[in-house]
Amino acid sequence: MLSKEALRAHLLAAGLAGSVATSRERSLRSYRLFAVRDPRVTLGIDPEWAWNEQDLLRLMADKCGVSDDSGQVSGPDTIDPARTLTALDAFAERLRAAAAHRAPVLFGTGHPHRLLGFYAGLADALSAAGCLVLTPAQGRCIDITTRFGVRTCQLDYVRGVALVREPGARDQWSGTGAHTHSPLPVRVVLDALAQAGGPLPELVVGDHGWVCGAGQLGIEAIGPADTDDPALFVGEAEGRVSVAVPLDDAARSDSYLPLTRYVLNRACLSQ
Repeated sequence: MLSKEALRAHLLAAGLAGSVATSRERSLRSYRLFAVRDPRVTLGIDPEWAWNEQDLLRLMADKCGVSDDSGQVSGPDTIDPARTLTALDAFAERLRAAAAHRAPVLFGTGHPHRLLGFYAGLADALSAAGCLVLTPAQGRCIDITTRFGVRTCQLDYVRGVALVREPGARDQWSGTGAHTHSPLPVRVVLDALAQAGGPLPELVVGDHGWVCGAGQLGIEAIGPADTDDPALFVGEAEGRVSVAVPLDDAARSDSYLPLTRYVLNRACLSQ
């Protein structure tokens, strides 16, 4: 069993919390873009409240532990590990509740190179507990707008976790996939489920547009978010995202595996 103290030490050692790789400049730029409703950073959330840059900085200081000093404009950003641990406990409670009544669950990631293993371990455990892990619309093509223009990606699943691949991607069964912030993949998945008359997910677990897109549509959604991803924390503040876990989301993939063990233990889902 991984103790809270041991996980806190791991978060700091792996750079998942504490001083993180995400720069202060990048975070502040995201807050500026969110304040003008740039879809690259709203990730599918349509905010009900008026959020200016200072509001967002205060929110992120409260939720993540970043400095609330607007005069600090450079250097690495900061995540308070205590806030990460508290959010992971709430995240685990949502998984425990889903397992208790065998809810249908959808997993999806815009960070397959980093977070696929984290989600896959959770998906395996929920499936073993009797939850239906949904995998609709496999192979469906999705046109996603990127900074390089519109790219047609293909929806795929690896160990029950949805991701998108760019055309010509090799080794379709590997964890390689495209990095995306778009909410379009989760909308395509939910539309496919609705058209098929199958069960909709009672819980969506993921990041970026997977969480925000689902939460905007009224489906319970939980997942990790970095200091430059204010959308998930805005969604949480406005009641459309159940749990946003402050966490560096671009660290080594194996650094997230202790989090899987911790969450499954807290959720009473350890194998």
